[in-house]
Amino acid sequence: MSDRAEILAGAPLHNPWLYRRAPFHMGDPMALITLPGGETHAILRDIELDRFQKAKLVDHAAAPKDFEPAGGLSGDRETATAQAAAEFLVRKGIKEVWADRSLPMIFAHEISERGVAVKCDPIMGVLERRAKSDAEIEHLRTAQSMTEQAVQFACELIAKSETGAGGVLQHNGEPLTSEIVMSEINIWLLRHGMGTSGSIVAGGTQGADCHNRGAGPLKTGELIIIDVFPMHTASRYFGDCTRTVVHGEAPKEAAQMHEVVVNAKAKAIAATKAGVTGEAIHEATADAIRAGGFAMGLPGPNDPPSRAAMVHGTGHGVGLEVHEPPLLDASGPELVVGDCLTIEPGLYRLDLGGVRVEDMVIVTRDGCVNLNSIPDGLTWA
Repeated sequence: MSDRAEILAGAPLHNPWLYRRAPFHMGDPMALITLPGGETHAILRDIELDRFQKAKLVDHAAAPKDFEPAGGLSGDRETATAQAAAEFLVRKGIKEVWADRSLPMIFAHEISERGVAVKCDPIMGVLERRAKSDAEIEHLRTAQSMTEQAVQFACELIAKSETGAGGVLQHNGEPLTSEIVMSEINIWLLRHGMGTSGSIVAGGTQGADCHNRGAGPLKTGELIIIDVFPMHTASRYFGDCTRTVVHGEAPKEAAQMHEVVVNAKAKAIAATKAGVTGEAIHEATADAIRAGGFAMGLPGPNDPPSRAAMVHGTGHGVGLEVHEPPLLDASGPELVVGDCLTIEPGLYRLDLGGVRVEDMVIVTRDGCVNLNSIPDGLTWA
């Protein structure tokens, strides 16, 4: 039970910090205020009140007009909600209210204008979001199952394609492009209860940039990174899965890179458990990458294009956002039971392309549970 006043605000469908505390499907602004002692109050649009009250997410709910200040409410919906939240705090005699990192500035402004001090607690809600409940884990399990099936669908689509002139893959008699694969992934996701994904389908040297989405025709014999990260529309929890596919025979150098990446993933997963730091997990990955004969870190100005290295961290948290705390990288914090993490080592070579293989795991006291089940090889035909 908190001995301070706290506020969360914004549109629940756009603010995951608020949505986790009040999982209510609404795109309009809301303020959720917790008074010292724990009593909770929500201020939201009047036409949503009945539906919200039936959800029984807080002790009391009201509309902005119920806390209209002397000067009236703005015609702007978000400003009016912020003004009502400020009036509520004044009427309750609150002199200081604590907010998390997501509080919209308009709320901070309107509350401060009424003489109530607004203070930010940078870690407010962080551990609560990280330590996933059993229900949240089931949401994530469902999201990841659909996500990895979409990845498998895309890898098989590429691997089973015909080869045309110049080694360009063919789809329905036309060149198979990154854009076509992205659209096919999104169609598959929508048909299976998922939102669309800004997927990565990066072939050849495009894959050497780990966040290049990819564009243009895909070719046989080249590395193609498939990274899919959609939201499960019913629960709003995310999946995140990456595999690398080669149509035909993989070049020897590509196969070597892939072997080391898969081994690094296994080493990182084996090191993952509650109490271990995110930095230690990343170090386990780095040790495996270096032991395989490859480098860590971004290339220097004098490095040749043939340099292959891992240029990013080992992973990140996943939940109501596809990227959320903690990081598996330098200064990564101690892991807690219920952390949902990606483990995604990769190697990138400017003159060849990239390899990345990504699983999603749930941290337990003695290890972790891998939510993935699809293969992680280069061959999908």
